[in-house]
Amino acid sequence: MNLIGLAAALESGLIYALMALGVLISFRILDFPDLTADGSFPLGGAVTAVSIVAGINPWLACIFGMMAGMMAGVITAWLHIKLGVLQLLAGILTMTALWSVNLRIMNSPNISLLGQPTIFQTMTDFGVWGNVILLAMIVFVAKLILDWFFGTQMGLSMRATGSNAKMAQAQGINTGRMTIVGMAISNGLVALAGSLFVQTQAFSDVSIGIGTIVIGLVAVIMGEAIISAKRIFWLTLSVILGSVLYRFFIQLALSSDVLRDIGFKSQDLNLVTAVLVVILLVVSAQKNKLFAKRKVV
Repeated sequence: MNLIGLAAALESGLIYALMALGVLISFRILDFPDLTADGSFPLGGAVTAVSIVAGINPWLACIFGMMAGMMAGVITAWLHIKLGVLQLLAGILTMTALWSVNLRIMNSPNISLLGQPTIFQTMTDFGVWGNVILLAMIVFVAKLILDWFFGTQMGLSMRATGSNAKMAQAQGINTGRMTIVGMAISNGLVALAGSLFVQTQAFSDVSIGIGTIVIGLVAVIMGEAIISAKRIFWLTLSVILGSVLYRFFIQLALSSDVLRDIGFKSQDLNLVTAVLVVILLVVSAQKNKLFAKRKVV
């Protein structure tokens, strides 16, 4: 892998790190199996692309994209809490609806951003590493904010809601509100990742969210395998590392002559990702069983 390939791996890894942090909040902290991410990722990209083409400042466009993702998360949580829809089904319904919403927003399957201003144009002096540097700063700020937030009373209430909702209610915590806020933050981060993604790729497409949730789960599971900890500081750090390492391995695989010789192609990426998730889940389960046996002994 050359320097350009390494920079590309770090770039995509940092973008998906934001998305993985959102998945961490829904799946791990709230214990909410949410599939909205596959729709909120392209939603953030669509809103950002349309805003930039309309002449809006790229940074402000990112905020608009993030706010749109937060609204999607609120809808999913509302379907579950207020209407009693199953968590998984609520996410599927929102994700399905967002496909049409994204097409409506863009008024076409895709939008080109070639020649349009982006937040990365100020980093051209750093060459291939410009995008990586800016993305690293954004991810670092997002991590610091999350670490701070989950140490506040609201953040602790949200973590208590995910750990044991009945016990949290007994302590006077409004678990419904905590779930809505948590899902808003989760999908806001996913949409922000989509906003950054379309600016690095110079286009927005309605299909860019396919497989997003799987990538997020890979990053979370891989991160937990690297750093097994319950403190929020290490938890968020592990997810970021998991995302970057995953994209690094994918880039390494795509540039491997050996894999190309045995028939591996870029269209096999989602298949490989799914297989990797299964392997990580099996390894994680076996590790937990081993630790449980050691504790018994």
